[in-house]
Amino acid sequence: MSFYTSLNAMKNAQTDLGVISHNIANVETNGFKKSSSSFADVVGASGLTDPRKIVGVGSALESITQNFGLGAIEQTGGALDMAVAGDGFFTTRSAETGKTLYTRNGAFAIDETGFIQDGSGNRLQAVPVDAAGVPTSTVPADILIPATNAAGAEFAGVTVGTDGRITAAYADGGVDVVGRVALASFIAPTGLRQVGSSNWESTGISGAAGYGVPGAGQYGSLLPGALERSNVDIAEELVSLITAQRNFQANAKAIDTATQISQTVINLRS
Repeated sequence: MSFYTSLNAMKNAQTDLGVISHNIANVETNGFKKSSSSFADVVGASGLTDPRKIVGVGSALESITQNFGLGAIEQTGGALDMAVAGDGFFTTRSAETGKTLYTRNGAFAIDETGFIQDGSGNRLQAVPVDAAGVPTSTVPADILIPATNAAGAEFAGVTVGTDGRITAAYADGGVDVVGRVALASFIAPTGLRQVGSSNWESTGISGAAGYGVPGAGQYGSLLPGALERSNVDIAEELVSLITAQRNFQANAKAIDTATQISQTVINLRS
């Protein structure tokens, strides 16, 4: 029994090492959120077993939980770089598959067709607005910046305000508000599924996304010209790495001790 108990513990320590290594590998990934492993003890006993004589049979992985704490904010000055100081997520949608993704990485740019996208073909979603910039709907959609305005003047640049208003400027001095950045929030963000590239998908555990605009409620405020860095604390991860390594070594030693005891019993002479 001790062999399997320690073997399970070694596998758990290996899982913990994998989670910590993933955190360390993404210390420079914008919008990345660190994770931590949780374990639970395993007890094997029947209802008739004396509770004073129950022996545990090891531990099992309980969950790998994401930490959505705010990372450091880095000022970049990019016109379409954005960071969220709150619980909201940027919403993007794939032009090819229609899949909706959520991200904290606000590094966006305009593509050749005038849509704002993340570099992977996922278009930033915004709520439509009227001429005064007031939302006319709560349903987010793709943002298209026209190449020319109503007067025929060519596009000159784009800016994003702290309230999420995306304003296109044109060569004749005219400006048009094309939408307001839509932010999503979830009742249980730790239930979001990681899909890579600092993107998440909603699940039944996270609940459906609720949409709003920057500065409203739990969505948080928008910081234009900035990006949110990873929330990984490298010193903390290195300490956790040492702890996981010691845990692995201790359980390996327990297996070695059990082997020596078994060998001693086998070598007994009558």
